[in-house]
Amino acid sequence: MTVEFRAGLEGIPATQSSISFVDGQKGILEYRGIPIQELAMQPGNTFLETAYLLIWNELPNRETLAEFEHEIQYHRRLKYRIRDMMKCFPESGHPMDALQACAAALGLFYSKRALDNPSYIRAAVVRILAKIPTMVAAFQLMRKGNDPVQPRDDLSYAANFLYMLNEQEPDPFAARIFDISLTLHAEHTINASTFSAMVTASTLTDPYAVIASAVGTLAGPLHGGASEEVIMMLEEIGSVENVRPFLEDRLERKEKIMGFGHRVYKVKDPRANILQHLAEQLFEKFGQDKYYDIAVELERAVEERLGHKGIYPNVDFYSGLVYRKLGIPTDLFTPVFAISRAAGWLAHWKEQLAENRIFRPTQIYTGLHGSPYIPIDQRT
Repeated sequence: MTVEFRAGLEGIPATQSSISFVDGQKGILEYRGIPIQELAMQPGNTFLETAYLLIWNELPNRETLAEFEHEIQYHRRLKYRIRDMMKCFPESGHPMDALQACAAALGLFYSKRALDNPSYIRAAVVRILAKIPTMVAAFQLMRKGNDPVQPRDDLSYAANFLYMLNEQEPDPFAARIFDISLTLHAEHTINASTFSAMVTASTLTDPYAVIASAVGTLAGPLHGGASEEVIMMLEEIGSVENVRPFLEDRLERKEKIMGFGHRVYKVKDPRANILQHLAEQLFEKFGQDKYYDIAVELERAVEERLGHKGIYPNVDFYSGLVYRKLGIPTDLFTPVFAISRAAGWLAHWKEQLAENRIFRPTQIYTGLHGSPYIPIDQRT
């Protein structure tokens, strides 16, 4: 029987899941059946409410959500040995490498691999969601030679991260925008990092190794790292007048236009629409970003040239502009993505445990057969 090979496993189902749904032709994204637009823009909705929905398959009531938020607040702080470990990281190291190392290190303190114990699973979920923002903010300050800022229990999840990062309490409106951004990035079916998490989880290792694996996968520029590349591209373009010459040059050289195109979406990413709206709200309140006009013109030009091929802005195109205005350094964009996507990774980890089978795909062999062994003194 001939087995069809598809590079990147494109279009090949790897699992059955009820966590999220995407229709790339219609631009639909749903979390547990709820459209992303309704969930993200719902007044009062928070990222932690979204995380609870994804992981436990239900929207929490007021009492349940308050308990979950309290657990997260209680576990925000890091072991001093993890902080000491971070002090040894090189200042020039990328924050994603630091985050991957710290996520793996959590397993040294909390791993029992009691994967049949609901209490252990909940504790792991809480610790991971609580500590990843603290680790990201701590590394940012440590690499500048400063002590990390301790989390504040009186601040929300989003506001607390911005406080730890920028060393000042954020404007409530900015914190709300950041909370919505976290919701938008929380989950997106079986993408590369989620699949990496699932493969690791299928071995029944601890959840901290699962998250470390996913973080390493997210770091690549073809996945979460694209938001950094978008900002660098906008800086290279420099002005609205340079947009079309830049685009024509890239197309002539057959180079990728960062922030455009998606393996699933053939229309504008619904998250990009929301992020663009959030960016405009931020600029209206806190001042314009000169790169926004460049981005809008580039979107217009790409649609004219490539729209017929289904190439439109993806989630990374406008997210960096939002993060910049919130005071987040460019090389922290992907770690911030990881803060959010940890919810989706944990949801798939928990779902994987319910009917686990270790991943063992096959291959199509393209090598030789029956090759002789050549003694070393006879080799050229």
